[in-house]
Amino acid sequence: MLPSPVPPLMETGFLPLPHFRSGKVREVYDLGETLLIVATDRISAFDCVLPTPIPDKGRILTALSAFWFNRLGNFVPHHMLSCAPEDFPAAVQPYCDQLAGRAMLVRKTTPLPVECVARGYLAGSGWKDYQRTGQVCGHPLPPGLREADPLPEPLFTPATKAVTGHDENISLAQMADRIGSELTRRLAELTLALYTAAADYARTRGLILCDTKFEFGLDGDGQLVWIDEALTPDSSRYWDAAAYAPGGSPPSFDKQFVRDYLETLDWNKQPPAPALPDAIIEATRQRYWEAYCRLVGEPQGDPQHV
Repeated sequence: MLPSPVPPLMETGFLPLPHFRSGKVREVYDLGETLLIVATDRISAFDCVLPTPIPDKGRILTALSAFWFNRLGNFVPHHMLSCAPEDFPAAVQPYCDQLAGRAMLVRKTTPLPVECVARGYLAGSGWKDYQRTGQVCGHPLPPGLREADPLPEPLFTPATKAVTGHDENISLAQMADRIGSELTRRLAELTLALYTAAADYARTRGLILCDTKFEFGLDGDGQLVWIDEALTPDSSRYWDAAAYAPGGSPPSFDKQFVRDYLETLDWNKQPPAPALPDAIIEATRQRYWEAYCRLVGEPQGDPQHV
């Protein structure tokens, strides 16, 4: 049985801090030497933020990111400093009840202008690409593969980071033009290493990690740092290993459930997005909770303690 949800949080304008930037889900505040990242309960689909929050979503995303940063931090330094409210600056302390479990103190970096995507299975845009071209992002694949089939080996498929609209897949050569060939090589190797380690662990928890995306930055010394979120249902596609079968889209623990619902509506995928009914909200919340509980291995309790 799921715990009772905490009141959802859609906006963070109550914080008396310099606002750095807004994402579809996260709000980032500038604390001088560090940043405070607050994960709201907003959910987006088809590049639109929906008007309906998913209770507990931001807390689950923060807890899972913290879990993975801690678990895989031996591969590369990450930006997380603390999720403990007592470590936040004094100006934030009066608001810690509202931020409990959903805020992360991180060190500053210069983000790299690419998203690093790892794909282990034929799904999503990769499946559509394969149907058209027999390739995934320029990688030739054997004929006759089915949707959700495992790839012969995991693929690194970088993309641009779009401020608005869809991210765009790019080639390794295009990535090298943006950030240099040596950094491109390092990121390709690191992305696949992180994906493989995470996928191996997820298998022990009854989940298949189909694909995921990572973001990285450079610190003041030019060292590579893992930033943003880490292997959450917002940035990754998780399937139930027990229910997995190729030849279709397996049940997933991400927002594909919301996308599938929206596809049934007469909506042109332009703002304003429609509100979600209660049944879809609760079923989505349940999927995020189950992913958290399976991966972290804790009972279905408060995710703020990682």
